[in-house]
Amino acid sequence: MGEIVGAALVSHVPPLVMPETERRAMNNGDDTTLFSGLHQLAAEKLWPSEPDTVVVIDTHWFTTIEHIVSSHSIRQGLFTSDELPRGMAQMPYKIVGDPELAQVWAACADDREDTWITAIDDPHLPIHYPTVNLLGFLQADERWVSAGVCQTADTQDFLVFGELLAAAIDKLDRRVVVLASGGLSHRFWPLREFRSHEAADPDRHIRTPQAAAADRQVIEWLKAGNHAAVLDFVPEYRSHAPEGYFGHYLTMLGALGSGCTARGTQFGEYESVSGTGQVHIWFDL
Repeated sequence: MGEIVGAALVSHVPPLVMPETERRAMNNGDDTTLFSGLHQLAAEKLWPSEPDTVVVIDTHWFTTIEHIVSSHSIRQGLFTSDELPRGMAQMPYKIVGDPELAQVWAACADDREDTWITAIDDPHLPIHYPTVNLLGFLQADERWVSAGVCQTADTQDFLVFGELLAAAIDKLDRRVVVLASGGLSHRFWPLREFRSHEAADPDRHIRTPQAAAADRQVIEWLKAGNHAAVLDFVPEYRSHAPEGYFGHYLTMLGALGSGCTARGTQFGEYESVSGTGQVHIWFDL
């Protein structure tokens, strides 16, 4: 019998993998606390939990007619972002996967009529930076699996996807950490205004004051372990376009269970990145 030994909502933003001089240039001479916060989360929480496998819910991997999970034995190569090749270019990565977990997760949906999961090991499957950008901070010798965010899914679909992850883990001898890799509110500034809003201060640079207020409310609920309040707030929160339809968090919550009351520990500050809300929060289980 396996278990989920930890979970986190983590930011994957491009400044994390940019040189310090560039990070500081964007932020009026100060470094982003998201950089040190992710290192701190790894040292204080993730590595002490000793996972066998890390499952990343990747908000840039959009699927359409099913949930998809990577089932490779190994993925390696050089990653260049099509979105921002100036900041993320030819980044080497090597990821040992967990095909058994991916396949059991997919099989948990086989007899259902309300959801579909496919495990894919195609060597040419693209990889995305919500997975790659975390590796230099969080990767040790554990296995990694990535899962997409289905763009036709709703809240219940994401919760079921997470519930089936928990069911798959329960069938195997695994210690698993689930990482919801994505942001909070997620609207960018228009191109002609963009470079005036690259600094981290949320009060000046989050796309709207209303989005910042909503993000802060969600963060306080997460830190208090009030996941029920976050779940109730999701329909209203959608007006601020949380990244990936908030599917990364909802899938994680489904895996932790609808009655989850795990309190969150925040690492780094709540920051703006180009108008979007970003934070790292770890949940002890």
